[in-house]
Amino acid sequence: MDIGKLQRESAYRWRVQPTSPMRVPGILYADETLLRDMDDKVLVQLCNVACLPGIVGAAYAMPDAHWGYGFPIGGVAAFDPAAGGIVSAGGVGFDISCGVRTLTTGLPRERVESVKAELAHELGRAIPAGVGSRGRIRLDESEMDEMLTGGARWAVSRGYGKADDLERIEEGGQCLEAEPGAISQRARRRQRDEMGTLGSGNHYLEVQHVVEIYRPEVADGFGLRMGEIVVSIHCGSRGLGHQIGTDYLQMMVQAAPSHGIHLPDRELACAPIRSELGARYLGAMRAATNCALANRQIITHLVRQAIGQYLPDAPLNVLYDVSHNICKEETHVVDGKPRQLFVHRKGATRAFGPGHPALHESLRVHGQPVLIGGSMGTASYVLAGTLQSESLSFSSACHGAGRSMSRHRAARQWRGHQLVAELKARGIVVISPSMRGVAEEAPGAYKDVEAVVDLADKAGLASKVARLEPLICVKG
Repeated sequence: MDIGKLQRESAYRWRVQPTSPMRVPGILYADETLLRDMDDKVLVQLCNVACLPGIVGAAYAMPDAHWGYGFPIGGVAAFDPAAGGIVSAGGVGFDISCGVRTLTTGLPRERVESVKAELAHELGRAIPAGVGSRGRIRLDESEMDEMLTGGARWAVSRGYGKADDLERIEEGGQCLEAEPGAISQRARRRQRDEMGTLGSGNHYLEVQHVVEIYRPEVADGFGLRMGEIVVSIHCGSRGLGHQIGTDYLQMMVQAAPSHGIHLPDRELACAPIRSELGARYLGAMRAATNCALANRQIITHLVRQAIGQYLPDAPLNVLYDVSHNICKEETHVVDGKPRQLFVHRKGATRAFGPGHPALHESLRVHGQPVLIGGSMGTASYVLAGTLQSESLSFSSACHGAGRSMSRHRAARQWRGHQLVAELKARGIVVISPSMRGVAEEAPGAYKDVEAVVDLADKAGLASKVARLEPLICVKG
């Protein structure tokens, strides 16, 4: 990216002045190195987002930002329905509510090392992964509706997990005002037997260990201790979410002129929040969010069963579950006044600070856990939301390292079998049905996650708590 087009506001914050037809500025959180590594399209897309009706404050790009569909991945924007604000399917993304759930075990690394190979294969067998992967659960129409409205709460009611799990999930595990009737039959068919599956791409299940702690008091409150094992699950709403995105993007493109909306890019297809189409999309998106929450809950149950065969005393408690691709109605203070806004986070994570009323009482002292995923052979991080993030980015932070090259280019540069062997030599067991998929997700295809997380910490978006490194990785 040409940083000459930006105004430097601080060591970690850069500004794009609004020019017509931009309604607000663009704000990027990065240092010079991260900025120069960003594709120029990030800046183009950020400026396009700033043109959308009803946008409030600024269009934001997180330090892991890279080119995406419509919005940059790592993009954040809030819209006010009272000012003609819109909801954009491109601003949420195709993998609706793709997110991370992390479980603590209280067990030392040594307990896993003695059974690592066997446990890796059992996890790979128990949790289906890969393109078109199918689970053992098949939903009829009635069960589908209940899942789409109940989310993780539905899953717990069916025996997949325990009620305590819900305390550490966004929205208590259930996104309200979901509308299963706003979802096409094709989307429903795609999800009928995909519950309890990881899918493909950058989705994963990892057994990790805590290798560094930055804030001991917060880490202790989160149940994280040096040398202990945690498990992280990264997946979303599978085929259902992708089909909802496809369906509504087409409808929004066609309807834009009737709403008086000029799209700087058709991938930014959107509809007014206070329109029939906007309301239908929000209902469908919330149902897809419940699908993702239910999916991660079922996978949690399957993980507990698999690990229980080798480590029967591992409690596997939920640390937190947070979504990355979503639009949420939230109250934020703008110009000294509270406003009800619809905050789009695409490849970005909510990061509420200490004391926020939306957090369960067990988390309010330290703030919301912010889960930053690594890339197979690299570290992941747990951060905590900050009070200043409210004014910096509508309480948002980065969600991962961010890609530095396309999957196609990565597949040309690396070979899956070679990567698996190299990671094994480092003590990391990789299980995957696709060696091409492993190559596409090579650690070298991503930015330096440590640099991204350090920037988020220094900028005040979220505060570093702990660093995790993988021991077992099940990839789609």
